[in-house]
Amino acid sequence: MYSESELDNAVDAGVISREAATAFRNHVARERLAPSVDEEHFRLLSGFNDIFVAIAIALLLVATGQIGAKVGPWMGGIGVAAASWGLAEYFTRERRMALPSILLLLGFVGGVAGALVGAMNAINPDLPDRIDMLIAAGIGVVTAGAAWLHWRRFMVPITVAAGAVAVVGVIVALGAAAVPAAEAVIYPLTLAGGVAVFATAMVWDMSDRERLTRRADVAFWLHLAAAPLIAHPLFHLLGVFNRDIGPAIAVVVLALYVAFGFIALAVDRRALLVSSLAYVLYALYALFTKAGAVELSAAFTAFVIGSALLTLSAFWHPMRRRVVGLLGSLDRRLPPVQMPAAH
Repeated sequence: MYSESELDNAVDAGVISREAATAFRNHVARERLAPSVDEEHFRLLSGFNDIFVAIAIALLLVATGQIGAKVGPWMGGIGVAAASWGLAEYFTRERRMALPSILLLLGFVGGVAGALVGAMNAINPDLPDRIDMLIAAGIGVVTAGAAWLHWRRFMVPITVAAGAVAVVGVIVALGAAAVPAAEAVIYPLTLAGGVAVFATAMVWDMSDRERLTRRADVAFWLHLAAAPLIAHPLFHLLGVFNRDIGPAIAVVVLALYVAFGFIALAVDRRALLVSSLAYVLYALYALFTKAGAVELSAAFTAFVIGSALLTLSAFWHPMRRRVVGLLGSLDRRLPPVQMPAAH
């Protein structure tokens, strides 16, 4: 089994021509009766060795963090960040292993942030909330800078998403520091940040409509980061997690999920649907409970949503063709919907 990245590397190395790689992708698309872009490829595993190495890396980083924390509150983070960068020099730059590279990126960025948090707690753990938010913003800036350095060195696709989340954290922290009632701004700012990350993902997506390069992988992770940043604050503001949401709110949640489905079909990304799934499950469960199906409300909810998602998956391409057809000239900036010509 060969990944998209490995095909790209083979083209760059001159092993096969770009035309041959495109022909291979089209052949696979014809076999699956859908354009290759609809498969939403991203590289996670190239073999079981990726899992083996990932487990070893996780054990090593956890041990490094615990040992370092015994030396000093910030040393655990420094140790994890240093170990992650060093291991990435081999497993990312030399071996190009996807899952270990993702873990090492998260270890590096998380280690940098953890070291700063540990240092601030060691200096003064009882600062006013406003000062804490300003410090959190500063930590976010440094974390985003660390993600940028990692990207410049290793170019792991998830790195851009990690940096984007850090930037959103900076904006939210500054907003919370500026407004005394922090909760009043946290969720609106998070929602705005999620929309901005989604727009950034679309910029990367539109630069590679056929999804043949690393840019599509970057867009995938940006969409995955944007989805919860949009879904969670939006549904929180609607009061979805109140104990009794009521039929009206439940219907609004279902309507929003349909809207998310429209957007997912248009941009050919499923992240929004996955991230908002918990909320729509809860809303539909509430509706069935209100209707009196108390004992079977969970089963009915799972049956309805599971059937809907399977239907959406089975008819993704024809449904997407209809949705994109409603968008007029925008279809020239979205992933193609036409079926590959059969031979």
